[in-house]
Order: sequence, then C-alpha cells, then structure tokens
Amino acid sequence: MSDDTAPRRLRRPEASAAVEHLGWRYLLARFHTGVAVGSPAEAADVTATAVRAAGPADGHLRADLRPGRVLLSLQDPALADVTSEDVEAAARITTVLRATAHTTSSGLTSDRAVGPQATDPAVATAVPRAEQSLEIAIDALDIPAVRPFWKAVLAYTDEPGQDGPADPLVDPLGQGPAVWFQQMEAPRPQRNRIHFDISVPHDEAQRRLAAALYAGGRLVNDGRAPAFWVLADPEGNEICICTWQGRD
Repeated sequence: MSDDTAPRRLRRPEASAAVEHLGWRYLLARFHTGVAVGSPAEAADVTATAVRAAGPADGHLRADLRPGRVLLSLQDPALADVTSEDVEAAARITTVLRATAHTTSSGLTSDRAVGPQATDPAVATAVPRAEQSLEIAIDALDIPAVRPFWKAVLAYTDEPGQDGPADPLVDPLGQGPAVWFQQMEAPRPQRNRIHFDISVPHDEAQRRLAAALYAGGRLVNDGRAPAFWVLADPEGNEICICTWQGRD
C-alpha cells in the first residue's frame, strides 16, 4: 500500500465529526455504536453482517453480543487509534445494516434532558444511556514501581506502542477497563489514590454531570472542562466525566 493510500490516523475533533452522523461515537481512540436486536439469534446475524461489511478492516472490529443489543467498536489494533480506514468501515457497516432494517445508534434519544435543568429523578437512571468507556486511574509517587504489580495481578498487557514504565495497561481480551497512572508529587493521605474515568460523548457530558449532582454528588473541579470534570460522592470517592474535547 503506497503512502498516498495508507490509512491516516485521525485527530480527536476529526474522528468525532467523521462518524457522528452514522450513529457511531468516538471514545478513547475507538469508534463505538450499538444495534438493537430482539434475540441472541438476531444478534449473531447482525454481527455476521457487520463482519462482512467491515471488509479489509474486519480485524479492527470488536463485537459484544447481548440479548437486546449488539455493541460494536472499531480501532486499528496496531496503532491503538482510529484511522480513515475505520471511518470507511463504520460507513459500510451502517449502510449494510440499514438495508436489513437495523440502525446503528449511540443510545441517545432526542427527548432526554441535557444540562443543569435536567433535575428530574429520571435523569439519574441513565436508561437508555449513551455509549461510554471506563478507565481506572491510579495515582502513584513511583509509577515504575507500582505498574508491574497491577500488570501482574490483572494479567493485563501493554497498550500497543506504549510499553514504557509509566504507560497505560489494557486487558488483552477487552473485558476490563484500561488502567493508567497519574504522577503524584507528594503523598496524599486525605484523598483516595484510585479513581474512575468515565468517557462519554461530548454532548452527553452535561446530562451525566447533572444526573450525578442530583444523585448526591459534588463538583470538585471543573478547571479542565470540557476535557473532564472531577466529581465526588458524599464520602469523597472521585470520578472524572471525560470527553474528547479540549485535548487537542
């Protein structure tokens, strides 16, 4: 394959815009979508159709079959990122599935409340919810010292292209959340040193923030929004609501 035709790695804003109209979402260097199904047999048929439509990018496709939904994602495994080839594959998959009366959807519905006005108790149910990706962040003073422990105890591997002593760890089977390490400058005994990062579509973040605050959460810091908001539960356990925005 020549340089002119080689798949091109996409920047975050470009990646998000390239697939949103197709019913896919860009989260953590991967394209995600879902397809509603009525049975496990239908889920298997949808998956087989998606694999055929992916064509030369079938090695980029991951499928998770559930009784009522098939979750699909695309990522170049050699780059741990999305490229123009993944956009083309998403378009083919969406087109072929539409021909069989199936719709690729992020899970969002147009009548859901968004923003601070979303204070109805139903907001906190998160059903139906958008596609999302979970990460675990571990704060450490000596990352090279603690990283081998987490790699061993979780049976995780290095992320492709990131095998340094402070780089993230990933589940080789794609079942568990990625683990990344945040450098601490001094011991911090008064706050938890492990927190969650939940990555959501950029236009889902305000609704999710409102739901968390309504459910008893507290906004700790929004200085890096819209990249992320830091929230805490009533006992101080922290989570970041993250989007791709504000990072490029």
